[in-house]
Amino acid sequence: MSVLVYTESEKGKFKKNAFEVASYAKEIADKTGAEVTAVAFHAEEAEMLGNYGVSKVLHIQDDALKTFNAKAYAAVLAEVAKNENASVIVVSSSTDAKYMAGILAGALEAGYATNAVAGPENVSPLVVKRTAFTNKGYMFTELQADKNIIGVSNNAYGTHENSVSCSVEAFSPKLSDEDFGTKSVEIDQVVGKATIADADVVVSGGRGLKGPENWGLIEDLADVLGAATACSKPVSDLGWRPHGEHVGQTGKPVASNLYIAIGISGAIQHLAGVSASKVKVVINTDPEAPFFKAADYGIVGDAFEVVPKLTEKLKEFKAQNA
Repeated sequence: MSVLVYTESEKGKFKKNAFEVASYAKEIADKTGAEVTAVAFHAEEAEMLGNYGVSKVLHIQDDALKTFNAKAYAAVLAEVAKNENASVIVVSSSTDAKYMAGILAGALEAGYATNAVAGPENVSPLVVKRTAFTNKGYMFTELQADKNIIGVSNNAYGTHENSVSCSVEAFSPKLSDEDFGTKSVEIDQVVGKATIADADVVVSGGRGLKGPENWGLIEDLADVLGAATACSKPVSDLGWRPHGEHVGQTGKPVASNLYIAIGISGAIQHLAGVSASKVKVVINTDPEAPFFKAADYGIVGDAFEVVPKLTEKLKEFKAQNA
């Protein structure tokens, strides 16, 4: 018996969430006496997963699976889950993983608990702590199916090194044309910047910046922090920034370690989408802005004065501690 984990990679490099879900799976394996088996697609240095508790990696290098395909990837995971007699499958909370896991749950008639924020409270039966009500509370879900899928919230569980001996085996799945009922025709990807989903730090701007010509304030601060840049819905609606940078309940969810909101008042939809971030910092001229009630730290001030000074101080700090 094994605990199965789906590890995501991009251009051959594992994403941070791959190590997080492997760490999570290792905790379950230790409690159940099982071993962790990972499925990796076109990943370099697959043996790295052994540092996070994975005993076996099934490495897939089929050219037809080089680009993510939810239905085909679900078919692969279903085949492996049956071959490995896996009763638990662990995935991340990325958009791709959520899309794929729903299809996988249907194929395996499995239970599926999303947004897990801690290791299982119990493994027999399997009880998972999850966020609920747009991250305003927690719930404990008992999974009673023969096979169950757990989706781990990004940056919630963390990565934990737990080195074990790891074997890497080539795996050729049995797929049919039906498994490729849909296909990607074009991928529009941000190049050279941290992505919102994987970033530990996100710097986000709103209408308080007054126009796209002032976006350099956000980018300069983000560069110093090694952060991803994001924006509120009105900013993307106005065409100041691409819709791919829109975060919030109606955009991309953010679960970063640090979220800095500049010139964003804090509409309820935005707050719901970023509430999973561990530390929230707000810079706004309006002391009554709703975001201050949700923030861990707040600065009442003009972004055009505060942000350049903050950026400069961070540059000095980095130079002194290089």
